[in-house]
Amino acid sequence: MQVKPKEVLHKNFQQNEETFRSIYNNCSDVVFAPFLLFGKVKAMIVYIEGLSDVQGMDEFIFASLKKEIADEAQPLSVLIEKEISISKLKKIQLIADCIESISLGDPILFYEGGDSAYSLGLAKWEKRAIEEPEAETVIRGPRGGFTEDLQVNTSQLRRIIKSPALKIQTMKIGKYTNTNVSIVYVEGLAEPTLIEEVKNRLERIQIDGILESEYIEELIEDNPYSPFPQIMSTERPDVAASALMEGRVIILTDGTPFILMVPVSFFSFLQAPDDYYQRALIGSFTRFLRNGFLVISLLFPSFYVAVTTFHQEMIPDALLLSISASRESVPFPALIEVLLMEIVFEALREAGIRLPKQIGSAVSIVGALVIGQAAVQAGLVSAPMIIVVASTGIASFLIPRYNAGYSVRILRFPIIFLAGTLGLLGIMMGILAIFIHLCTLRSFGEAYLAPLAPFKKHELKDTIWRSPFWMMDTRPHFTGQYNMHRQAPDQEPGPQKGGETNS
Repeated sequence: MQVKPKEVLHKNFQQNEETFRSIYNNCSDVVFAPFLLFGKVKAMIVYIEGLSDVQGMDEFIFASLKKEIADEAQPLSVLIEKEISISKLKKIQLIADCIESISLGDPILFYEGGDSAYSLGLAKWEKRAIEEPEAETVIRGPRGGFTEDLQVNTSQLRRIIKSPALKIQTMKIGKYTNTNVSIVYVEGLAEPTLIEEVKNRLERIQIDGILESEYIEELIEDNPYSPFPQIMSTERPDVAASALMEGRVIILTDGTPFILMVPVSFFSFLQAPDDYYQRALIGSFTRFLRNGFLVISLLFPSFYVAVTTFHQEMIPDALLLSISASRESVPFPALIEVLLMEIVFEALREAGIRLPKQIGSAVSIVGALVIGQAAVQAGLVSAPMIIVVASTGIASFLIPRYNAGYSVRILRFPIIFLAGTLGLLGIMMGILAIFIHLCTLRSFGEAYLAPLAPFKKHELKDTIWRSPFWMMDTRPHFTGQYNMHRQAPDQEPGPQKGGETNS
């Protein structure tokens, strides 16, 4: 049965009951519980098993409303509101609002002669406990993570940012799922134009249902055909709170622990929470290591193919003889050899993810060892190629964000083709094409390579390296122009800072 948006309840009890029974026809988990209100008026509670607190209904609703009362002069609505001792009691008149309340787990109560119903705030369903996200573990730092419950997630943000400036606006997306999606920002830090743009993009979404935040990500990003993600996701409340304090906007979706953060830059995907929970020197060293291995993950196989195929003069004689000896019995050119091993390695990695956790890692490791050793002994691939592919795979694991690592893995294959056909010239052409593409990308209108392009020297404090906190007194330019300063300047620590030392 289709419900009109503005259709209201009737005073006729029987007609209301028939309406709800026709809406929930063949729904065996929907319960219709009739009873006599105050011992004389026909009433009914409608709820869904498994979503509502049945014990609470027995204790707070039926026990109070079934008993007869002496005061009959007051209207029934006043008596109901007086007798029901629950905090979340809401009076509603639209049938659509009643259906929404039932779907959220809040039972509704309607009675004979009343043209309205009551939504009883007794929703109760199983929730996953707050745990540390497995994909974003840290050595030092908070251990909590987001869950699938939207209210729990917003409460975790409120627990970190204890200010009324933290604003949360919720809307519903999805014709059938009616998924709650919340826009979260800090008033005074996030630019109003950015907030308005996020709202507009979400309001344009017309879809049957939202099952995960990836649905929203693909529907609101700037360039859907780019291999690089323009929206960053996280399961960590501390990462989300850090983004809010930088003036970004985050999007929470009910039913998933992954929240979205906008806008972001390319360097955001190379930053990990551990960078900020260790000393600046250690965090900077880790970032330099991460950036270096990003280049290795992207270019190492291509460079090996180009050098061994077209530019043998670049290899030292001793190493060239060793490589030539190992490739003597290999029937394939270096291009086919590296493509074969890369595809096998990607298949093993994907198999390790899809298999049960108890055997996934063991199968992928043993499979790589066995297949690699067998391929070398059979003369299908050379030993140096195994080293190149294995080093490339390890380098890709250093990228903190999985979707950013996937982008590098995808781009590795066209660059290998260019290296196998044009040598180092092909590699340079591939690098230039990637840089040109990155320069054209935008994340909610902001430059993807900021602050490198456009270049802003004073904003490189938290990109390639991590400066000490006392130096990072301004927010990123592409989110912090609205409120640039985040701490007092000149807080460099030292023995003479904060007063004279004891003599």
